[in-house]
Parts: sequence; structure tokens; C-alpha cells
Amino acid sequence: MSQRETAAHSDSLDGIPRLGLGTWQNADRDQCAESVRRALEMGYRHVDTAQAYDNEASVGEGIAAADVDREDVFLATKVWTQNLAHDDVIETTKESLDALGVDAVDLLYVHWPAGAYDPEETLAAFDQLHDDGLIRNAGVSNFEPEQLDAAQDILDAPLFANQVEMHPLLPQHELVEYGRDHDVTLVAYSPLARGKVFDVPEIRDVADKHDASPAQVSIAWLLQRDGVAAIPKATGEDHIRDNWGALRLDLDDEDVETIESIDERDRQVDPEFGPWD
Repeated sequence: MSQRETAAHSDSLDGIPRLGLGTWQNADRDQCAESVRRALEMGYRHVDTAQAYDNEASVGEGIAAADVDREDVFLATKVWTQNLAHDDVIETTKESLDALGVDAVDLLYVHWPAGAYDPEETLAAFDQLHDDGLIRNAGVSNFEPEQLDAAQDILDAPLFANQVEMHPLLPQHELVEYGRDHDVTLVAYSPLARGKVFDVPEIRDVADKHDASPAQVSIAWLLQRDGVAAIPKATGEDHIRDNWGALRLDLDDEDVETIESIDERDRQVDPEFGPWD
């Protein structure tokens, strides 16, 4: 079995479930809690949130309501840019834990290398939280190789993951290679390019071939890449279930070649403070 095939047949990657539930823009308290509960009871074991999403309490309610043990859930959140000074990282992370109703999170990210982010000061706080057992893993989000190198030089804790926008219209080849070479998991957000993959002919052709949805094809392609997990956002039960079906979709080499032949590039999340600008 090839390395790609091995990845496709594993639901977990170095302790992080390959397919998770994203919760960005899911700020309605009841809806968010219900979507998290449904996803967990469907089989998801990875839930992603952030301070900036204003839904950590709802995510916590959904986890508590699900008929799933907390220790079986990989829970991640992110520290927003204005909270990245050392003491603010400590204080706001503890507030996040209180909102989530947990003693620790499995992964804490620096949301962006922007705002109050100072590598020495911010990452020292992450190390302190790790040493105190409040976070189990330290991660970053929206980092380019230069920022990743600096973070790895400073952190005492291993740099566990880099969460970035990734989909067939933004394949992030350089970051995939970096992750493989430095043992940093890539977690793909916006894996459906905010719905734009639905209209890509190559994606639709592969979907028709497998009697699958374009969403399943895009997610399956990500999950079959080396060292990549994905966290598609979904609120309704149908979309949560459809995304979950990507785990059962095995793309062959011809499918992968078709998807990787797409030459359109379209970044969906591009704030003025993005490190690539």
C-alpha cells in the first residue's frame, strides 16, 4: 500500500483526527451546540473553534451534551491577534477553557502572526500553558515557512500543527512539503473554498465518477495528502453527514491527477495583515 493510500485509510494523524468540524460563523448558540452534538454522535472526534468566533461556550455545550466522552474529543481553539501579548495569552486562554467547560484543550493555536504577536513573548506563554497542562499541544495558524521557522526555534514544546486555508484552488504545496519535512501537521480550513469547488469542472467530473458530492471529493483529496487534516464548517445535519462521507471515498491516481491539474488559484481568506502580503 502506498503512503497516500495508507493516509487515506487512517482516520487519525499523529493523534489528531483527520476530519473535524469547523465552527467559524456558527455563532447562534443553540444551532452551534446542536451541530457539535450531532457531529460527535455521528462519529466526528475533532472540533475546532476560536476566541474570535464568539462560540466557545456553545461548542462546550455541544460537547457536554453529546453521548461521547470528553477524553475522546480532540478540541482546538485559537488566541486572537489582540490577545497575543504574554499575559493576555495566559488570561484569555483560561477564559476560553472556562467558556468551553474543560480543564485543557488538545490544541491551542496562534490565530494569525499579526496584531500583538511577538514570537518570543507569545510563544513563551504557549510554553507556560503547555507546562501547566492547560494545553496539550501548541500550534499556529496562517503561518508561512519563515514564521514557522522562527516559531520552531523559540518554542520548547513541539510545534504540532499549522492551520491554513487549503483546497483544490489553493493546494499549498510549499506548506505541505514543509509539514512533511518538519513533522508539522497541516489542518485545512475552508476546504471547500467557501463553496467555489462545487463549480469546478474537474471536481464535478470526479464526483460524478464516484457518485459522490463535490464536497466529498475536495475533502477526500485533502485527507489523502501527506500530513493533512481538514475541518470543513457545517451546521446542518445533511452537510455534516455529507462531509463525513469523505472518509469512505477512495480517490485513485487518475482522480488525484485530475484534481491536481486544476490551474485556477483563488485564496478566500486574505486580510491585509496576512503574512503572504
